[in-house]
Amino acid sequence: MAFATLSNVLFLFSFLFVPLIISSSPVPDPELVVQEVHRAVNASRRNLAYLSCGAGNPIDDCWRCDPNWEKNRQRLADCAIGFGKNAIGGRDGKIYVVTDSGDDDPVNPKPGTLRHAVIQDEPLWIIFARDMTIQLKEELIMNSFKTIDGRGASVHIAGGPCITIQFVTNIIIHGLNIHDCKQGGNAMVRDTPRHYGWRTISDGDGVSIFGSSHIWVDHCSLSNCKDGLIDAIYGSTAITISNNYMTHHDKVMLLGHSDSYTKDKNMQVTIAFNHFGEGLVQRMPRCRYGYFHVVNNDYTHWEMYAIGGSANPTINSQGNRFLAPDDRSSKEVTKHEDAPQSEWKNWNWRSEGDLMMNGAFFTPSGAGASSSYAKASSLGARPSSLVGAITMGAGTLNCRKGSRC
Repeated sequence: MAFATLSNVLFLFSFLFVPLIISSSPVPDPELVVQEVHRAVNASRRNLAYLSCGAGNPIDDCWRCDPNWEKNRQRLADCAIGFGKNAIGGRDGKIYVVTDSGDDDPVNPKPGTLRHAVIQDEPLWIIFARDMTIQLKEELIMNSFKTIDGRGASVHIAGGPCITIQFVTNIIIHGLNIHDCKQGGNAMVRDTPRHYGWRTISDGDGVSIFGSSHIWVDHCSLSNCKDGLIDAIYGSTAITISNNYMTHHDKVMLLGHSDSYTKDKNMQVTIAFNHFGEGLVQRMPRCRYGYFHVVNNDYTHWEMYAIGGSANPTINSQGNRFLAPDDRSSKEVTKHEDAPQSEWKNWNWRSEGDLMMNGAFFTPSGAGASSSYAKASSLGARPSSLVGAITMGAGTLNCRKGSRC
């Protein structure tokens, strides 16, 4: 089944390549041909997402083949991989249907709103009655054991403060468009049915993970937020960030609060099967302390660098595809920050099986202690040649009842 699907992908791609191959004017630089083909593939990958079933993406292959996914929504919670694989979200709770896109009162939210759903004490699997755009007045502060599942609707959280996961556990965020997030704060916000409190000014992240564990962010499309798209700080750990499509943003992903906050030494984050697309500048991710498995992602754009860090993080980069920008000064994938070479040369950063395109290069460092990389290994990497197929459906999916996503 997988072989047939990949064959279909290759067959369809051959039609994409024909106009490029028969171009009437010769291209003096073969590298430009590679880039142009790559751009054509990226432009069409959204329309081919339905072929990902059986293409080797272990998360998608776990649930996307099921035409009755809408009746089996909570099965998704059993498909997580990586360091966040035990994030069950609201798997063991009731289905909560969001019917109201409003956010009139962050202290006393109405039943049927997203804010009312996420603050409840019991596990909930939260879905949406229809397409909606939710412009939050203040941060959406989540309670433990919640899933926000956008499948079957086009759900946008945009134009206001966005999602905050603070001092909680077991959260799944799936299938949301999160963009144009702004700062909030200097206001009262409710976080449980029994408690609300004063919030100072927030950073303006798309998803802010603060002192939390067992978190999974999957198949979201994120762009253009005030601060980070997804940030994890203050001792957060057991996190998987997978199948997301990220575009048009400067500081994409910060993992680790500061060089002085040593509690982040226990942080473990898996970053897998994401597409880092157009308009991104840096921090894909930027790491401090901790252990980071960056595996089978597609990097098609950065302006400064792709992967960086400080404070001696362990970075295990495996099976990714890196397409460097044309700027000769920005070909390096890595950036060792806030330290002289005499210091960062001891940090354990490795590239294993990565595909480097258009002059991209990774600067490894450290002695490569096996025990350190064992703590930064969370799943088996597939060959980088398969990254296009694995990440083809990155971002939100067009899921409709009665058919495969």
